[in-house]
Amino acid sequence: MTDITPGKDKAEPALFLIHILTASGAPIALIALLAGARANWAEMFAWLGLAFFIDGIDGPLARRFNIAERLPRWSGASLDFVIDYATYVFLPAFALSWSLMLDSPWNWICGGLVVFTGALYFADNGMKTPDGSFKGFPAGWNMVVFGLMVLSPSQSFTIIFVLLCCALTFAPVRFVHPVRVRRWRLVTLPITLLWMGLAAYAILDGMSLAGPLAWIFTGSSFYLLLVSAVQQLLDRVD
Repeated sequence: MTDITPGKDKAEPALFLIHILTASGAPIALIALLAGARANWAEMFAWLGLAFFIDGIDGPLARRFNIAERLPRWSGASLDFVIDYATYVFLPAFALSWSLMLDSPWNWICGGLVVFTGALYFADNGMKTPDGSFKGFPAGWNMVVFGLMVLSPSQSFTIIFVLLCCALTFAPVRFVHPVRVRRWRLVTLPITLLWMGLAAYAILDGMSLAGPLAWIFTGSSFYLLLVSAVQQLLDRVD
């Protein structure tokens, strides 16, 4: 078995497995797209959930083994951006445009704005704040479009909410990273896991939640959306 202990030169080839793990998000995105083309949204978001899981573990692995310095030929950050744009922005925009959530032309307008603002956000070198938060809405359209599809609000609400998130992309408002932001993490991380559990249940139930589960899902969604902005406001008051 190959030793990938940090600091051992012989481990360099094995470290490329971390890049392979990240790149696996590309075929997963393609499979998700094929599912969406069949209007099988539950399957599509199940694959995007797998991509989300991979995105959550490849970064810590890369930092743990200092892959940027030990494999300088390959840019893990660039690779991660390519995969993230496909799974966080482009495919959710496809779902927003191709499903029956919005009538024409709003489906194309909102979908176009999502991919446009998402592209600009991924080019922003100042997207991260010192505490690990995101500055501006962090193009987390996989969660937003999924939530809108599961909860099925009115078309007017969906349009307004999408336009608001697009505008917040460029606003000086913080958004939480559930793992990296230490402040209130003892609350934020369990709520994130709760959201993920309810999302998995919704996928298994055909993209639907009802009753108390829908209310809990809504509350956890708004907590994750607003918690860093609330912290930012409290800092200004202090």
